[in-house]
Amino acid sequence: MEQQQQIRLLQQQIERVLIGKPDVIRLTLISLFAGGHLLIEDVPGVGKTTLAHALAKSLDCSFQRIQFTSDMLPSDIIGISVYHQQRGEFEFQRGPIFANIVLADEINRTTPKTQSSLLEAMNEQQISVDGVTHRLNRPFMVLATQNPLEYHGTYPLPESQLDRFLMRIRIGYPSASHEKAILQAERSLTAIEHLAPILSGSEVCDIQAQVEQIAIDEALQDYIIAIIKKTRESHWFELGVSPRGSLALQQAAKASALIAGREYCTPDDIKSLVVPVLSHRVILHAETFAAASSADAEQVLRDLLQEIPVPL
Repeated sequence: MEQQQQIRLLQQQIERVLIGKPDVIRLTLISLFAGGHLLIEDVPGVGKTTLAHALAKSLDCSFQRIQFTSDMLPSDIIGISVYHQQRGEFEFQRGPIFANIVLADEINRTTPKTQSSLLEAMNEQQISVDGVTHRLNRPFMVLATQNPLEYHGTYPLPESQLDRFLMRIRIGYPSASHEKAILQAERSLTAIEHLAPILSGSEVCDIQAQVEQIAIDEALQDYIIAIIKKTRESHWFELGVSPRGSLALQQAAKASALIAGREYCTPDDIKSLVVPVLSHRVILHAETFAAASSADAEQVLRDLLQEIPVPL
């Protein structure tokens, strides 16, 4: 099957489960094909877990869901070495992180120590235990969810953890017409169970390799640098975007171009991704932070974007 047709089928299949959210699905697939990780931050009941399950069922890949809790230990995620008395040696038993698609549900409910156990996996696609390095399977993607309005018993993700996510997105409430469609449709876990795999793990890896070949003009790279520089100079931000953010924006733009069926990036690829790729990488100044929300940071980024000339 032609690759673009497969990608369209993948989008359409997930849309059957997550009704009325094509832009959210597009951003999710951009994260997947860019080889990145995705943080889904929204109120309960809008489909965060449904989106992750639908993506996993649409790929012929291994899937693990980790329900994060306050008493979870790093070994519950990465695994543990068990001593076998008869053989007189330790054997490493792999944890749920050893899957292609990992759903980290309510990631901010666990302690910083347990959160940090994901850093090496997300950044280097490997786990180190007792001095031994274990490579993770490819493709590898973490989809994490969190509720931004619930503070009791939660541990906000530190900047170093947030920076490992390619994007942070919100699903949002459906429109009235889409909510009616949800009520009229068969909306249950059985609907997800009936989804068939469209792409194999090796095909996902092939697409990720093709993303690397997408052309991006030097003028567009200058455009990215100008955007990043604005975040570092803005009086609104105490912390601007790091070089990792520059690379993330370029990689996401390439994946966007590939999904659109192009071999090159356009300014719109970059503009449409500035907020989801950069909003979680900036910190508002302390005097505004107490009364601000992540949505305020997103609006500042939109305003800054209007000040930067778009390359022709």
